[in-house]
Amino acid sequence: MLLNRQLRLKTRPEGLVRREDFDLVEETTPEIAEGQTLVRVLYLSMDPTNRVWMTDKPQYMPPVAIGETMRGLGLGRVVASRSNHFAEGDLVQGLLGWQDYAVIDDKQAKQFAKLPSHPGVPLPTLLGACGFSGLTAYYGLTEIAPVQPGETLVVSAAAGSVGSIAGQIGKLKGARVVGIAGGADKCRYLTEELGFDAAVDYKAENWKQALAAATPDGVHVNFENVGGAVMRAVLGRMVNGGRVALCGLIANYNSNEKPSDDYSIIIVKRLTVRGFLAFDFPDSQRAASELVGWVRDGRIKAEETVAEGLPNAPVVLNRLFDGSHRGKLVLRVADDI
Repeated sequence: MLLNRQLRLKTRPEGLVRREDFDLVEETTPEIAEGQTLVRVLYLSMDPTNRVWMTDKPQYMPPVAIGETMRGLGLGRVVASRSNHFAEGDLVQGLLGWQDYAVIDDKQAKQFAKLPSHPGVPLPTLLGACGFSGLTAYYGLTEIAPVQPGETLVVSAAAGSVGSIAGQIGKLKGARVVGIAGGADKCRYLTEELGFDAAVDYKAENWKQALAAATPDGVHVNFENVGGAVMRAVLGRMVNGGRVALCGLIANYNSNEKPSDDYSIIIVKRLTVRGFLAFDFPDSQRAASELVGWVRDGRIKAEETVAEGLPNAPVVLNRLFDGSHRGKLVLRVADDI
C-alpha cells in the first residue's frame, strides 16, 4: 500500500493563500478496482484559476468544497492499471489534484490526456508552453482574436506562462508585439530573450506614457491577463474595431474589489471583447503538436520556474501574484519513475 498525501481545503482564503487554509492529510491509497487507474503525480501546474476555485463565487467549474482535495492540473505516470484506457508507464495529464496519487475511473478517462511516454521536451514544459498555457495563448491569437501581420499586439503579464507564449506566437504571426510586465529585469527578458519589440514596466511611474510611446499606431489586439488599471490603459490605446482576447483578470483574484464597470470605451472604439478558456477547444492535439514543434526548433523559448514539495503548494501559488517567477510556475511533487 502506498502513502498518499492530500491537501484538502480547510477555509476559503482571504487575500493571499496560507498553509493554514489547508489540511495536509495522509492516508494509504485504496486498492484500485476494475476500470480504474492509479497515477503517481509528478508535477502540478500553479495557475491563477487555482485561486478562483478556492472561492465560492460563481465560476466556470464548481468551487472546491471545504474538506475536498484541492483541484489542480497535473502531470503523472501510471503506476497501476486495471483499465483499457491506460497502461502502466503511461504519461497522463489532467486534473490530478494536489496529492501524491490520483485514481482515474474509466468514466473520467476522457478528461485525461495520454501523452507520448518520451515527449522530447522537459516534463514541466508539457504544463507550460506545450500544455494548457501554450494552448491558451495559441487559441487566443488564432481563434478568439486572430492577429494579422503588421498589427500591434499588446500582451499583459507578458513574462508569465501564457503571456510569454502569446507574445512569441504574435511575432511568429508577423505582428509588432508589446509586452507589459513588472520590473526592468522582466522587461529586458521580453525584448532581449523573447524577441518582443517593446516592453512596458507597469511598476514605473511613467508607465502609461511608455505604453503610448510603444504603440504609436494604436493597439489592434489586446491579449489581456491582468485587468484593472493595466487593461483600462490598453483599451484606451486601441484602434477602432480592435479585438480583445480576455484570458484573465489576475489583478482582482486576491481582493474583494470588483473591476470597473465603465465599459464606455468598448462602445466608443467599437471593440470586440471575448472571454475564453483553453477547455473551450477540446480537439487540441494539432495545436499541441505545433507548439511542441516550435519549442523543439527554437522558434518559441519555453521557461519554467520549478518549486519543490507538495506541502508548499499553497504558498507557492502566491508567487503568481507577487511576480517572483518567470515563465510557467510548476511544483515538483516527485521525480519521474
